[in-house]
Amino acid sequence: MEGCLDLLAPKRIITVIMALNMFPRTCPNQTHPKYSCLPRITSGFLPGTHTSSVIQCTSVTSAKVEVNGVHLHYQQTGEGKHAVLLLPGMLGSGQSDFGPQLKNLNKQLFTVVAWDPRGYGHSIPPNRDFPVDFFERDAKDAVDLMKTLKFKTVSLLGWSDGGITALVAAAKYPSYINKLVIWGANAYVTDEDEMIYHGIRDVSKWSERTRKPLEALYGYEYLAKTCENWVDGILQFKDLPDGNICRHLLPLVKCPTLIIHGEKDPLVPRFHADYIHKHVKGSRLHLMPEGKHNLHLRFADEFNKLVEDFLQ
Repeated sequence: MEGCLDLLAPKRIITVIMALNMFPRTCPNQTHPKYSCLPRITSGFLPGTHTSSVIQCTSVTSAKVEVNGVHLHYQQTGEGKHAVLLLPGMLGSGQSDFGPQLKNLNKQLFTVVAWDPRGYGHSIPPNRDFPVDFFERDAKDAVDLMKTLKFKTVSLLGWSDGGITALVAAAKYPSYINKLVIWGANAYVTDEDEMIYHGIRDVSKWSERTRKPLEALYGYEYLAKTCENWVDGILQFKDLPDGNICRHLLPLVKCPTLIIHGEKDPLVPRFHADYIHKHVKGSRLHLMPEGKHNLHLRFADEFNKLVEDFLQ
């Protein structure tokens, strides 16, 4: 297998660079036809502990609240009794990663919150860093954010790194997590993953379509440095036994869990979804034959319907 990977490495890295073309993310203030429904945000301040933003022509509210010594930015929409937290991927934010979910998830059934983890999106400062426990730190921040917002329990929708964070949260805070949906996540790091990560390390090699929105949000220097630091951070786990990120926690996930995998995902191979499915007892695995890493954006209607049916 190792020899085969060596032979495939150049092709694989090219595929990864091309795959970055398929991340239709937008920065919070960028106009994009796919996300034209989302608000333009003008900053403002309201009395109290929240730093709020004025939202025009939409039911999506935006605010910051202090959690664990950091001012975390989040967006909230809907009035349903079932609270749902959206957890973005690497370098992502709630709005850049979850436009169709903020717009279209059922607002009568769900109250949807999309957060920016510390160091991402509008949760800066602080700058993003990647200690070996950064997934545990994000999981605690996410849970404590929802508790600060007075939600008694919450379901988690986690994409990519956000999926790993969601798994950690479900394992460590089982009484607080209602249901779990993850996609594009992995519980450990392999040699194949390492090649993929090195393939995305240099943001100057990303497609302009992918890089420009994030560059507008972060600035080129912060974007480039944070991406490099992320690669170094995620590869810390490869030095641990079995490349462990959270595989030891999977048996502790007790809530109903749906794993969605795009069979054409060039960034997270199928075996990762299979492993999580095998080790999270009672979990369901749903395959999307044409899905890639951004399946919730590319096939938003199908994804949203699948999620709503599972959460009800």
